[in-house]
Amino acid sequence: MEISSRINQANGRLKLGKIRLKIEKAGHRLCLRGTLPPKPGSTQTKNHQQRLYLGLPANPNGISEAEKLARKISALLDCKEFDWQDWLKPDQQDSNTVGYWIERLETDYFTTKARTLTTQKTFNHDYKERLLKLSQDAVLTSDLLKSHALKIPPDSHARLKFCMAATALAKVAGLDVDLKAYRGNYSAAKVKHRDVPDDDLIQRVFFQITNPQWRWVYAVIATYGLRPHEAFRLIEFLGVIAQVGGNTKTGYRKVWPCYPEWFDLFDCGNVNPPAVNLERENSVIGASVSRWFARAGIPFLPYDLRHAWAIRTLEFGLDITLAAQQMGHSVQIHSTTYHQWISDRTHQRAYETLMLRPDRPRPPHA
Repeated sequence: MEISSRINQANGRLKLGKIRLKIEKAGHRLCLRGTLPPKPGSTQTKNHQQRLYLGLPANPNGISEAEKLARKISALLDCKEFDWQDWLKPDQQDSNTVGYWIERLETDYFTTKARTLTTQKTFNHDYKERLLKLSQDAVLTSDLLKSHALKIPPDSHARLKFCMAATALAKVAGLDVDLKAYRGNYSAAKVKHRDVPDDDLIQRVFFQITNPQWRWVYAVIATYGLRPHEAFRLIEFLGVIAQVGGNTKTGYRKVWPCYPEWFDLFDCGNVNPPAVNLERENSVIGASVSRWFARAGIPFLPYDLRHAWAIRTLEFGLDITLAAQQMGHSVQIHSTTYHQWISDRTHQRAYETLMLRPDRPRPPHA
């Protein structure tokens, strides 16, 4: 029987017995979660949801022991005799500090995700790097998180991302804090203007590239709207369909070219990428592509080719859900990040296409 099933069974018995705590799995260890008194040194004054880390292994014997401890602690709570000092191990005496709870957040994060180069990078960028700006020895409190959020420029990407990371940290620490009001009004639609190249320029630049290996990288990014690093994670071609996968941001996916003619014209099937160290993070690989574009004098950025592909799908009438899936992101990101760069030229082409439809609606007869 799987450990998760055993934990569920144990929690079922605890619930029937009206026990105040439940067992949770944190990495390879077990903890108890329930409404507990504030920890020593906490600014909290009322009981609130917290985790008590037991150090027990996540195996059948550990679950059995955790169930016994849950009953014992619940009885202590009923008698108002629970004391945190009896349950904090020597290495947990500082368990109310920011540094301690960042470690716990990381443990919780990887209980549901495999720890890979990509997921570790995501955790570090989205959570750890932002939370390390807090004093690691400070007591983690709601006021600490709020005051730091207010120090970050309002309506900024940094403010938004910190509030998201701090909310996750507060949740794992059992703090009752709502940071939504502090996030501001940042959105990807407010970033600086981007000049997306048209398809004629994209095609002309391809033939100006003399290095055959980098020309192939340019070709697959342009034809399939890949992230720059994904050119090096391309698994195979199924006809003209590109299958991307491995250590990428969004895992395995298939991408169809809007211009299947480019598959042959750009010789995409002749897979010929330059040698790069694929053990590096994807962002580092992507940065090397950007540097090469600059050295080669290409008049736009690698991501401009990806933006052009997104706009092209709209002109072709590809359903936005399908386009977003092929690009490896959500429909919301697809709309806010890419469609804002739609030019008058794109609107004009769409208008002319609609007007040429023989079945388009006609005005009322005079």
